[in-house]
Amino acid sequence: MAAIPDHDVVHGAEHAHDHPTGLMRWLTTTNHKDIGTLYLWFSFIMFLTGGVMALTIRAELFQPGIQIVNPEFFNQLTTMHGLVMVFGAIMPAFVGFANWQIPMMIGAPDMAFARMNNWSFWLLPPAALLLIASFFVPGGAAAGGWTFYPPLSVQMGIGMDMMIFAIHILGASSIMGSINIITTILNMRAPGMTLMKMPMFVWTWLITAYLLVLVMPVLAGVVTMLLTDRNFGTNFFNAAGGGDPVLFQHVFWFFGHPEVYIMILPSFGIVSEVIPAFSRKPLFGYSSMVYATASIAILSCIVWAHHMFTAGMPVTGQLFFMYGTMLIAVPTGVKVFNWTATMWRGSMTFETPMLFSIGFIFLFVIGGFSGVVCAIVPIDVQVQDTYYVIAHFHYVLVSGSLFAIFAGAYYWLPKWTGHMYDETLGKWHFWLSMFFFNLTFFVQHFLGLAGMPRRIPDYALQFADFNMISSIGAFGFGTTQLLFLYVVLKCIRGGAKAPQKPWEGAKTLEWTLPSPAPYHSFETPPLVK
Repeated sequence: MAAIPDHDVVHGAEHAHDHPTGLMRWLTTTNHKDIGTLYLWFSFIMFLTGGVMALTIRAELFQPGIQIVNPEFFNQLTTMHGLVMVFGAIMPAFVGFANWQIPMMIGAPDMAFARMNNWSFWLLPPAALLLIASFFVPGGAAAGGWTFYPPLSVQMGIGMDMMIFAIHILGASSIMGSINIITTILNMRAPGMTLMKMPMFVWTWLITAYLLVLVMPVLAGVVTMLLTDRNFGTNFFNAAGGGDPVLFQHVFWFFGHPEVYIMILPSFGIVSEVIPAFSRKPLFGYSSMVYATASIAILSCIVWAHHMFTAGMPVTGQLFFMYGTMLIAVPTGVKVFNWTATMWRGSMTFETPMLFSIGFIFLFVIGGFSGVVCAIVPIDVQVQDTYYVIAHFHYVLVSGSLFAIFAGAYYWLPKWTGHMYDETLGKWHFWLSMFFFNLTFFVQHFLGLAGMPRRIPDYALQFADFNMISSIGAFGFGTTQLLFLYVVLKCIRGGAKAPQKPWEGAKTLEWTLPSPAPYHSFETPPLVK
């Protein structure tokens, strides 16, 4: 796919016998491809870990009554499932894609800060261990939901402190990774590659990295305030001491809402690479996609309090956050229109990456519509903290972020491994994921509208049927992901050798690097109708 030389030499090791091998190679590597691989495997392990937690939750909710876990442990599972999926699975996966692809897409030999790149990855396993180990300390893991609102979070045991420490470490990793990505993109592009010639994936990550640098210190600040409330006698959030619990919500969601877009913008980038390739057309409206991405990032920073309509707010505040939230639908709609226009009258084929990308668009739009519903204040007051909200954000984050991750993995696996994956199994993975995902989460809209609250281990008999359907779908979806693991391992161990251009006839901006550059080794083939 691209004749770019491998830079597998660890910095300072100039002779073959100086190269570390085995575990030491992975511990000390400064090669962006190795680090990208580490990120991707770490994220998949955490994805399976968070998935086991989710399946335990769904097993408990299979029928009314307390069957499998006690209510306290159930709440610990809901908290840890959210944290593990957000900070352990989705975000590291996208950083893995960034590490692998950005240097190759912009013609850079490696990331700007190679040793810092290594360090930002190796902060993740200790943070993950802290999170998981909190289940085994007195009092168990934090049980206040992934948003860990006070006053509840001020009163919990040592598991809460472990979670706060883990979030600090994860935040430091994210900030270092973002600084690295920004510096690489701005300073290390090939001659002739202006900003408006960069692949869409690079653009989305540049904007995402700026968002991360903006909001991660805010999260660090609010969890530090929580830590001092818990251990050092301060009263930031303790109403009895003159503090304000709602202040926590404001500061947390100033991080939390842009975080949602941090998890979706790289998805937009991946889909914007895949769809033109399998439509055999350039991306429609490239510059409008760039501006739409930037608009979404800016707007995401001014709508945080739509998570707080039930916390008490002046009507003018409600109106501002309601209209601001609805405004985000405009640049998002531009993106969906551009993807559709790219496919329009293209010479489309439907390999696995294209299927996941089309599935992404279809289901992400459903999640976007339910988001607009939640943005309307009087409706949100009714559906707040019900399963409607659960359904909404899983449509955005599972069929959004996760489907895009699968699309990118299948799209770039031939480039990464030199082998083609099993196309038939890949398509099975897509169709089973699509079916079971909708079986799991679509019915949760109805549960939420009927009034079933979230984060509870027991429920009224009227909710039993839809919960049973949802649990069956969840176990089907979880099992299907083992098929993905099999496809990847089979590909790495030696599927069919990948041809020079695995997606023959694809025409993407990624491949139109300036001609004088030494690594531009092929022309775009003619389109075949």
